[in-house]
Amino acid sequence: MRQGLGDVPLLSALARLTLVLSIVNAAVTLIANPWGQDRPSDRFPAIVQDFTVLAVFTIVGTMLLREQLLTTSAVGAVVVGFALQDTLGNLFAGLAIQIEKPFRVGQWVQIADREGQVQEITWRATKLRTKSGQFLIVPNSVISKEPVLNFSEPTIPTRIEVEIGASYSAPPNQVKLAIHEAMANSSLVMKTPEAQVMLKAFGDSSIDYLAQFWIEDYAVDRTARDQVRTNLWYTFRRNNIEIPYPIQVQYERTEEPVRSTQHIARAAALLGGIELFKTLDLDTRYALSKSSREHLFAAGEPIVIQDAEGDSMFVLLTGRARVTLEPSGQEVAVIPAGGFFGEMSMLTGDRRTATVRAVDDAEVLEISAKEFRELAVANSGLLDHVTGVISARRTGLDDARPAAIVTTAADPQRGLLDRVRRYLRL
Repeated sequence: MRQGLGDVPLLSALARLTLVLSIVNAAVTLIANPWGQDRPSDRFPAIVQDFTVLAVFTIVGTMLLREQLLTTSAVGAVVVGFALQDTLGNLFAGLAIQIEKPFRVGQWVQIADREGQVQEITWRATKLRTKSGQFLIVPNSVISKEPVLNFSEPTIPTRIEVEIGASYSAPPNQVKLAIHEAMANSSLVMKTPEAQVMLKAFGDSSIDYLAQFWIEDYAVDRTARDQVRTNLWYTFRRNNIEIPYPIQVQYERTEEPVRSTQHIARAAALLGGIELFKTLDLDTRYALSKSSREHLFAAGEPIVIQDAEGDSMFVLLTGRARVTLEPSGQEVAVIPAGGFFGEMSMLTGDRRTATVRAVDDAEVLEISAKEFRELAVANSGLLDHVTGVISARRTGLDDARPAAIVTTAADPQRGLLDRVRRYLRL
């Protein structure tokens, strides 16, 4: 009976502590979280609120049960300290992370050699989602000891780099222009801030260049690098810039011409099926094919851009190309292999009237105004035939194009034939 009565003060103290805990928890919640919000505020995240509640409750509880707590505090602190050493380290590290905010949920970070997007920050650990889709749990105590690289601050756009080697025979300024072109043709590369290209080093077998560009989301850095590297290969090939083989041992290889006789003959045969050149004999088409340049464009890469200057036309040897009008992106046509475009720029020097992009990897034959002029001088009837075909072709294209962007002659008194003669100086 006495033992039961002796428990009354202890039960009364526990009741007071429960009441104090409820009051402290309610007060901290009302102060830290604005009315009507279900989630913790950024200034007082859940872990900070919990720690505040615990601290205030400990102070008040000590005052209410001073004798009981003081009697056992020394021994209890030592026991708890040794038993929860790792847990307390993670706890205080997590508290520091929430207060200092070196990163937030949703941001991409690198912790030592670990990289991922922050998904959750708890008392014990920080949960990262890697680019492979797995969760990586990093103890907070580990984070507090390692350098943290935040890819999302101070700004969300992130600069990444791609290295590329070019032959010593290629002038550096020419290589830099080609690299800028490859980056400009990559959809994930931001236009601003402006991309940069620097000559990094003179290597054993190549001059090494560093391409630096910005992307909006670090989550797609691998895809962006893939785009730039892919476009670099095609752009270098079009500009006859060699990416050298690593020189480790002496070797010999037979240099294959970029365009073999089979390539030239194939293009000459294709020109015979085009309305513009069907009046030419095989030898003349072969000579035209041989003097013209052949290019390879990647799928999705622009071959010509609307409003750009030009003095050549293109014949699709392989692949397809899509014709669109800017800035609406309206599709005008899809040109199959054997088709041609850009003839007005070659004949009159007009700016490009549409953007043409490769749908698949496409090989094209580029015929310049200079080459066509030499051909027209040697074949007297060619000019009349070509202008007749072009006039009929442009009538169909203008019907599909909005009136606001129909290209008209610079001098309304001159016909197409007069414009061509004047431009080509015939």
